Amino acid sequence: MNVAWSDEQLRACLEEAATVSQEHPVVISEFVEGAVEIEMDGVGKDGELIAAAIHEHIENAGVHSGDATLVLPPQSLSAYTKERVRDASRKIAKRLNITGPVNIQFLAKGTDVMCIECNVRASRSFPFVSKTMGVDFIEAATRAMVGVETASMNLPTLETRNRPANFVGVKAPMFSFTRLRGSDPVLGVEMASTGEVACFGSNKEEAFMKALLSTGFKLPKKNILMSVQAELMDRATHCAWQLHELGYNIYATKKTADILKKNKVPCTELGYPTEKSENSDGTNVLDMLRSKDICLVVNIPTHKSTRLEDNFLMRRTAVDFGIPLLTNMNLVEVFTDAMYKYKMEQGQMVGLNPDSLFEHYATESDSDAWTNPKEYH
Repeated sequence: MNVAWSDEQLRACLEEAATVSQEHPVVISEFVEGAVEIEMDGVGKDGELIAAAIHEHIENAGVHSGDATLVLPPQSLSAYTKERVRDASRKIAKRLNITGPVNIQFLAKGTDVMCIECNVRASRSFPFVSKTMGVDFIEAATRAMVGVETASMNLPTLETRNRPANFVGVKAPMFSFTRLRGSDPVLGVEMASTGEVACFGSNKEEAFMKALLSTGFKLPKKNILMSVQAELMDRATHCAWQLHELGYNIYATKKTADILKKNKVPCTELGYPTEKSENSDGTNVLDMLRSKDICLVVNIPTHKSTRLEDNFLMRRTAVDFGIPLLTNMNLVEVFTDAMYKYKMEQGQMVGLNPDSLFEHYATESDSDAWTNPKEYH
């Protein structure tokens, strides 16, 4: 699967496909930029959804759902968007007369909510949804398929608004780029993750930070490198200032540094990997990465990026030297918000509580939503 951003790229993709096989057709879909991706995991019975959970991706559409960071319950969707998802989910389940597990994926942009695919199977997010909702969706799907009642399971439906009420779940992907020499550690339309973790917190930021740390991500100690495509620099500037206020030293490649300095964010310019810096010792990005003087790399390219080799070298060197790497603007924003909310003191994040899932279950006070979630393991 490829994304073509111009007629020339589309022609190249079609020529490549024709070289591989002229007997099979090529499927072409419209790519929607800046859209939020939403999923509905549910259980159908004779075309009616008897269990359902709506969750959102932190990354915009364009990142494979298996590589996306999921949030349940959704924290940024409007009531209108969620109702459009509910309405479409009911109609799709009814039209396909679904009995059993189903995963429906949507794009939302402005007032448009569009279905991009419907999978009549258990998705990889079913275990995450089951843990967060406190009920086994697979058991419910199995019961539905063999004709056993599910009324005693107290399943959440599309009409359930307050489940969970007192905590948030975040599922984060894990990657094996360190074992794949020469691979480009950047997210795209093809799935690259090889695992995942789920964590829970009293809010989105706490749950996100716990999930990120659980993947092996190491929090930066002092120096952070930023190299961001120009059209994303307005957003990146806010993140850079938050990190500066937290006491981090910001290093940046030339064009990023120029914009940060213009916006009065203190930073130190470094030369691109294929160039030397203009400072006295000529230090460039690779020099600092290889000496592990950089603790976090934020490298966010777009289809407009021209320094492809430099961007790849920054990402690949970060992975090779075990330096944490962020390549998605939405993730960077949530990360900096979480860092700002739970500031570091003496090497620990203040207020990041190590509560277990069952402790979160215990805080739920709505008896209508929770029968005995501790029974679900």
